[in-house]
Amino acid sequence: MTEALGHALGDPLREENALEKRLRRQMGQAIGDYNMIEHGDRVMVCMSGGKDSYAMLDILIKLKSRAPIDFHIVAVNLDQKQPGFPAHILPTYLAAQGVEFHIEHQDTYSVVKDKIPAGKTMCSLCSRLRRGILYRVAGELACNKIALGHHRDDILQTLLLNMFFGACLKAMPAKLISDSGQHTIIRPLAYVAETDLARWAELQQYPIIPCTLCGSQDNLQRVQVGLMLKDWQIRFPGRVENMMKALKNVVPSHLMDTTLYPFKDIKATGVPDQHGDKAFDNDVLPASSTLHTVPLGNASVTQQWSSLAHIQVV
Repeated sequence: MTEALGHALGDPLREENALEKRLRRQMGQAIGDYNMIEHGDRVMVCMSGGKDSYAMLDILIKLKSRAPIDFHIVAVNLDQKQPGFPAHILPTYLAAQGVEFHIEHQDTYSVVKDKIPAGKTMCSLCSRLRRGILYRVAGELACNKIALGHHRDDILQTLLLNMFFGACLKAMPAKLISDSGQHTIIRPLAYVAETDLARWAELQQYPIIPCTLCGSQDNLQRVQVGLMLKDWQIRFPGRVENMMKALKNVVPSHLMDTTLYPFKDIKATGVPDQHGDKAFDNDVLPASSTLHTVPLGNASVTQQWSSLAHIQVV
């Protein structure tokens, strides 16, 4: 019985087991591909109280128990003093998980409300304030890695937003160095679809905490782009997956950035080039199932991490 059929026939246990296996495989694959977590790391897992951060922490704890290396997890939540914020929920949940955690109290809500006019997007300022605080907290907690809960759809939304409004071909990297140069930022959910995270959160019945800042602004361009991606996923199955694969299969010589490829130095050599101009060829697009994923990172590490998905779920 497939996961979808298990869902349709009302077999939540079978569906849950299959979904957990996929989440562990995809997170393990991303961690291995980009060497996100290494032996001895202290990983600060940023908890917002939303479905994505709950799932990230949950699956990381499961992976840690079987991982080929030893690392430490510290869950951190930034209490931004939003009116009506249920401050007891995350400490109660995290204590029950037996994971080390820290709640940082900073009134960024008042700052954002004071600086941003009514009706304007609050995300930029809120994000900068939150990022600076989390970097500081990571240092105080001696955490060298900071795990953020951005998933596949967030990455693709950012790609399209930067193309449409920023005039640059840039998404969210799965791994990067912080602005200060002191910490490594990782996104273990980089390969995970938002629909899977939403369903997993529903099955696990996480105590979700809604955001009254960005979560309440339905007119955001990110929201609109997200709806467009969801529409594509329904009308053109496989398109979103191919977009994600394209981010791992970049050909600088067929773009237009002179800083990435020496276009000015190109001269005819008289020697055939298998990677030369094919602009007038009729491209034969393979089915999505035959597209090849470009291997990244240490293959043996990737295999070790992704193999954790095959451990029996009990």
